[in-house]
Amino acid sequence: MMSLDIVRICALAVVGALCAVLVKDSNKEVGMVLGIATCVILLLTCLPVVEEIKNMLDEITRMSEISPVIIEPVFKTLGIAIITKLASEICRDAKENGIATFVELSGALAVVLMSLPLLNMVLEMIGGLL
Repeated sequence: MMSLDIVRICALAVVGALCAVLVKDSNKEVGMVLGIATCVILLLTCLPVVEEIKNMLDEITRMSEISPVIIEPVFKTLGIAIITKLASEICRDAKENGIATFVELSGALAVVLMSLPLLNMVLEMIGGLL
């Protein structure tokens, strides 16, 4: 089992944030790029752990005998929420609130789209009981 070295991630985040703040004073664009680059590095650092979590959840799903049709939309919705939050916060940090709002709207629409097959299945089950 892998572990997430949270101390290393927090240290990298603080150093990256401090560097971005210091550079922003003289060159806003480079400071913003430095902040985004720090976010990308942090995300790449977490990806192996995300893959492990996915594998563990797949195993739990298999052992519980719950249909993947039910579980997959839940996991995908969680992924959409995380990605949407990260992207919208990066946009807000760049002072692009309008774009951030659109990212959030797009994430909400993706979640609705993801949930429709599950909703359809529930309605069919209710219809079968009536």
